Amino acid sequence: MRIIKNLAQHKLVVLMIVVLLCVQAACDLALPNYTSDIVDTGIQQQGVQDVAAEQLTGRTHDLVAMMLPEPEEQMFADAYAQNEDGTYSLTESGKRDRAALDDAMALPMTVTCYADQIAELDLDQVKAAYDQGMIGKDDIQAMLDRVRGSMGDMADTLIAQQGLAAARAEYEQLGYDLDAMQMDYLAATGAKMLGLAALGMVIAVMVGFLASRTAAKVGRSLRERLFNQVVGFSDAEIQSFSAASLITRGTNDVQLVQMVTVMLLRMVLYAPILAIGGIIMIARTDLSMGWIIIAAVAAIAVIMGVLMKVAMPKFKIMQKLIDRVNLVSRELLTGLPVIRAFGREQHEEARFDEANTRLMKTQLFTNRVMTFMMPLMMLIMNLVSVGIIWFGGHAIDAGNLQTGDLIAFITYSMVIIMGFLMIGMLSIMLPRADVAAQRIDEVLECKPSIADPDPGKAKDALLGANGLPGARIAFENVSFRYSDGAECVLEDVSFTCEPGKTTAIIGSTGSGKSTVLKLAERFHDVTSGRITVDGIDVRDVSQHALRTQLGYVPQAAFLFSGTIASNVGYGVDDADEDRIRAAADVAQASDFIAERPEGLATPISQGGTNVSGGQRQRLAIARALATDARAYLFDDSFSALDYKTDAALRHELSSRLGGKTVVIVAQRISTVLNADQIVVLDDGRVVGAGTHEQLMESCQEYREIAMSQLSEDELKGGDAR
Repeated sequence: MRIIKNLAQHKLVVLMIVVLLCVQAACDLALPNYTSDIVDTGIQQQGVQDVAAEQLTGRTHDLVAMMLPEPEEQMFADAYAQNEDGTYSLTESGKRDRAALDDAMALPMTVTCYADQIAELDLDQVKAAYDQGMIGKDDIQAMLDRVRGSMGDMADTLIAQQGLAAARAEYEQLGYDLDAMQMDYLAATGAKMLGLAALGMVIAVMVGFLASRTAAKVGRSLRERLFNQVVGFSDAEIQSFSAASLITRGTNDVQLVQMVTVMLLRMVLYAPILAIGGIIMIARTDLSMGWIIIAAVAAIAVIMGVLMKVAMPKFKIMQKLIDRVNLVSRELLTGLPVIRAFGREQHEEARFDEANTRLMKTQLFTNRVMTFMMPLMMLIMNLVSVGIIWFGGHAIDAGNLQTGDLIAFITYSMVIIMGFLMIGMLSIMLPRADVAAQRIDEVLECKPSIADPDPGKAKDALLGANGLPGARIAFENVSFRYSDGAECVLEDVSFTCEPGKTTAIIGSTGSGKSTVLKLAERFHDVTSGRITVDGIDVRDVSQHALRTQLGYVPQAAFLFSGTIASNVGYGVDDADEDRIRAAADVAQASDFIAERPEGLATPISQGGTNVSGGQRQRLAIARALATDARAYLFDDSFSALDYKTDAALRHELSSRLGGKTVVIVAQRISTVLNADQIVVLDDGRVVGAGTHEQLMESCQEYREIAMSQLSEDELKGGDAR
């Protein structure tokens, strides 16, 4: 899954979590074993754990020694030491070999305890005959083999159980307080269970902390990488994804991946560890009913596979529908004044309702499909419990299984099924998260169409090497189209913007004026031809180096949330107040700034919606002027200014910018009358270039624009006030 690769940078933490989960699983899996011990040993056997009792009567000791084969008899002799009262106590050597003693002593202890219930068997006579040498070890072993054979196929299980009962009878004969023994055993086992439960709880808290912290880091990393990637996108990439989709991918999709990462580390990793541990514990308990678990796991796998096959296509659609809801919502909020002006509230409500309803229906479908999961899983769990109790009951009746082992088997079975059940529950989220991760990867793997040259080949140092304060910008046979199949927006455009001079670009709507400045800024790359700054192709320098040479004022004056000072000084690190005020003076913004009580600290809302259009344009112009650019590009940046402010601003630009290069895109003839060079565009082609007077004589398109806006007197008199 794509989600897993996001954890590649957190391998050590993931390894720590896996280790902690293994310890937690060991704690959880040990509890059913202790429960089984409490039932079998603590309750049924009154706390007697071993056939090799701590103390034996002299008669029992001698009879057991008689019935043991010679190698085991020697081990038995070393394991018990005789007391002054004739009894025998278990030695340290015996305690070390207790497991072997239990196996060896089980049948002799059983025969000793239940000899009176075995027909034609008088142990005292057998002992006397053995002592007199009338019978040997082989005869004793033959007798024991007949006893073992009379118990049938389950002889070993019955012998082990009866051996413990014989040890309990031995303790009772010696006067031990069996109730106290039982309580001591129950208390000790209960304390162990409490300790394991506490340890499991501490580990669960640690795993939760590490998983949440890791998931938060994954989310932060994804958001950071997405932001850095999107910042490097050109307009083409932004439009191919859409702003609404990019917002969804950077918020909703990342949040979904982060949430599922927590579940992955806490539950998905834990489920197989728990299931494998449960299978191992069941193998130690009883394999005869293992087929029930296999059948249950297979049924769960089939159910999950069918549900995922049905729901997965809808999960993929769901994220796109969320994009659609976000898109419509953004348009509604952004275009609310237009909607109200044209009385289209009901139309937009219906449009939003349509997008919202499609999302709702898709979510309802996936939720309804997934609602089948839990009832089916619970049905399987209950059937497993019934099956285990049914077949386990028969096994207990036949003496093949103890009650505690049956309880442990049921618990382990539930642990295994719950492990798969957790994965099943997470399968509701995993497909959506996988789709979200895929959508994030689409953005991260998208190669920006505008790329910097290799650092070793970049010619950044050559920019400004001529020592001139202004930049020489040249368009050489430039053609441009937005996509391979589209018509040319610009075709064979050639002109030069000289340092210290003002170049104006004018033309009808859609003639490609704004595109010229965007190509100069390298928001797009030319289709053919080239654009140079100081003789260097803009594609041979880094975007950062290029844009530090250019102060750009976009057609749509956008301001950021903050203050007037933060917006004007946006393009300069740690811009001082003098620089900001100087830029505001040139941009004719000082007057309205001074009228605000907070001055430069006046708050600006997102997009600059709390200032007028003209004020927004002047602040955007001041933002460009506050930089140390060598050329200033104004993309129809004076359209919202009155004629007086327009003229005053252009006068300040010409007097204060000195040798800087100025390029102005304008609709109004009055804005460009005094430009050193006017370039006239028509349908993407240069149809005229020169001064106002030259174009009035030589360019029909320019003359038509001029005559449509100004009178003869204004055209002859220069600036229109």
